[in-house]
Amino acid sequence: METAALTSHNVHRVFTLLKFTFGLVPIIAGLDKFTDLLTDWDKYLNPSIAQMLPFSPHTFMMIVGVIEIVAGLIVLARPAIGAYIVMAWLICIALQLIIGKGYFDVAVRDLVMAMGAYSLAQLARTEAQPKVRESSGVQFSGGQALNH
Repeated sequence: METAALTSHNVHRVFTLLKFTFGLVPIIAGLDKFTDLLTDWDKYLNPSIAQMLPFSPHTFMMIVGVIEIVAGLIVLARPAIGAYIVMAWLICIALQLIIGKGYFDVAVRDLVMAMGAYSLAQLARTEAQPKVRESSGVQFSGGQALNH
């Protein structure tokens, strides 16, 4: 049976992967609000919200795009703060999808992504703490944690 140690190096790799994921994906999605290359973003807007807007749904989505770009940049610069912003943003998107047009598959995906952003925020707190000796890592073997 293979044993994998949960070392600070491994945790840092996961942290870095999540940081770039939750930094770059909002930036890409935000930029795409101006081009609609990935999808027609306007169709995901709750019709009730669209009717209340003083401007077109597309203009609203471009504003959303700017917010997403800024959120992604904050994640890259300050992941401990930015991850919470992205998490809250994803939850808001999921709620408006559930209440609105019933894009439940996308809403579930966004809620799962929000959990990933929360995980990044928690790891960012760990990354900010002083490093502990490598030998104090936790090893996993056969589904059980072994403290060393």
